[in-house]
Amino acid sequence: MSYILGTNLMSNEQVEIALTRIFGIGFKKAIQVCDQSRLNDNIKVNKLTKYQIDQIIKIISQNYLVDSELERVIQRDIKQLMSISCYRDFCHNAGLPLRGQRTHTNAKTYRKSIPYKYL
Repeated sequence: MSYILGTNLMSNEQVEIALTRIFGIGFKKAIQVCDQSRLNDNIKVNKLTKYQIDQIIKIISQNYLVDSELERVIQRDIKQLMSISCYRDFCHNAGLPLRGQRTHTNAKTYRKSIPYKYL
């Protein structure tokens, strides 16, 4: 296994797939990182050299928010919603869907632990 930016990457996976395990890096961003570092599409994580790993880390840290930085930004945004007392803050606190989804028949797993007074 290779350890990149606080995440263990599986050694037998392709680099594009393995990078998606990092919080904040999706498939499109992983493809962009591989293109910028000029990696082959089929290369596995265990075949990467130390220089290539350092290059990937440098590209990700310069261009993207990942892991704890991204979580801190998300929590800051939620606290801002709480400070202005908007509807999305109520939904965060109640454990309800945020973006107008139906709750009567859907979102069963999302609202599993909410008391009935909010429904």
